[in-house]
Amino acid sequence: MTKFSKAFWVANSVELLERLAYYAVFIVLTIYLSNVWGFSDIEAGLISGTFSALLYLLPTFVGAYADKIGFRTSILIAFLLLTVGYFGLGIVPTMFENAGLVKYGAGTGNGLFSAFFEDRGLVTFGHDTEFTGLLGSMQQWIIVPILLLIVIGGAFIKSVISGTVARETTESTRARGFAIFYMMVNIGAFTGKTVVDPLRKSLGDVGLVYLNYFSGTMTLLALIAVYFMYRSANTEGQGKSFSDIFKALGKVCTNGRLIVLILIVSGFWMVQQQMYATMPKYVIRLVGADASPGWIANVNPFVVFLMVNIITTLMQKRSALASMTVGMFIIPISAAIMATGSMMGDSLVFGTIHPVTLMMIVGIAFQALAECFISPRFLEYFSLQSPKGEEGLYLGFSHLHSFVSSILAFGISGFLLERYCPDPRGYTPEAYADVTAHAHYIWFFFFGIGLVSAIALVIYGKVTRDMDAKKNLAEN
Repeated sequence: MTKFSKAFWVANSVELLERLAYYAVFIVLTIYLSNVWGFSDIEAGLISGTFSALLYLLPTFVGAYADKIGFRTSILIAFLLLTVGYFGLGIVPTMFENAGLVKYGAGTGNGLFSAFFEDRGLVTFGHDTEFTGLLGSMQQWIIVPILLLIVIGGAFIKSVISGTVARETTESTRARGFAIFYMMVNIGAFTGKTVVDPLRKSLGDVGLVYLNYFSGTMTLLALIAVYFMYRSANTEGQGKSFSDIFKALGKVCTNGRLIVLILIVSGFWMVQQQMYATMPKYVIRLVGADASPGWIANVNPFVVFLMVNIITTLMQKRSALASMTVGMFIIPISAAIMATGSMMGDSLVFGTIHPVTLMMIVGIAFQALAECFISPRFLEYFSLQSPKGEEGLYLGFSHLHSFVSSILAFGISGFLLERYCPDPRGYTPEAYADVTAHAHYIWFFFFGIGLVSAIALVIYGKVTRDMDAKKNLAEN
């Protein structure tokens, strides 16, 4: 039986807690920003997109600093920042009741922090209490530095935990070690999304505030575990200097072939990220408060878990580009499926499920299938486009597509939501039905993005093959 060090198991356990905390908050982040802080759909999208984008860009840079100060110190800093950040997302809204943050009236109670809110005059218990936001006040923007704490803490985690797994395994145990690591990531992600819906349904918008206390508690437990239990004998530094990293980034950005590939694959991720950018608000606004965006989002990791090994095995004799192309043509199909939900009316399917919910589940399942074709093979193909001998240096920036797609995906989502599926508050049911009559147009936009990206990848493959053929001919 494979034996791993104590540091390995501690690192993987706190990774589970961190992922649980992150996904519990991220799946409803745009709703929290709009309903609690009063940001418009566009503003909430841009803030969430920047938040996500930085989480993909910063780990490479933060990793270099983590090598200098040591992994244990880095993990402690990470979980301290995360804990302060998550608790801040819960505590700070209670400081602004005099700024019009809460609409008083009938409220919801009986939660762990109910007495705290009631004593401050923040909530009157009964039912249907809602936050109205800071209504354009500059005080809204205090949320940005709080989110930045979470971004920096998360960047440390992304670089250090995977680095710990690498250091605490040998060549013979590394594959098994990373399999355990990814299992912990997925368990945390699945569980975190599951926690969201019961809190939101039972407490309304107040539940969106309580949720941050839950995430803060998870990262606090991780901080305590690391402080008392994490010790590693493998402390040698293996990182690069900041100068090396900036030089590598410069090389990637001046490599035309890689930049084009990154932009094309960003189209896939722009559609994929609508699971967080658009879907939660879309289903709640069209289906109602009883919708369960957390459970709907969990379709993705469930299908990936079931299918990724099967699909990878089926495609193992095909090139990485061929596998990616299949996935790229599946992604616009997923968007088209999602569009059909609001076109089917409000009659429940099978007598129990709203058509928007049903088609969202099917669409996200197709997204997961596309991911199975693309994600396992992208790094392989990306490395082949890197200069010989510099694959490792270039792979540090292989997730630039997620940086680009996060900003664009969430930004576009905000504009589309405000145009076709706006906040229902302020509308009568009849008026809102008219306003959202073309809500499905949102998914037509992403169908177009996905289809153009798929066609672009086919063209890219042909052009690069021709270029390589000419180069080989000239060399011979």
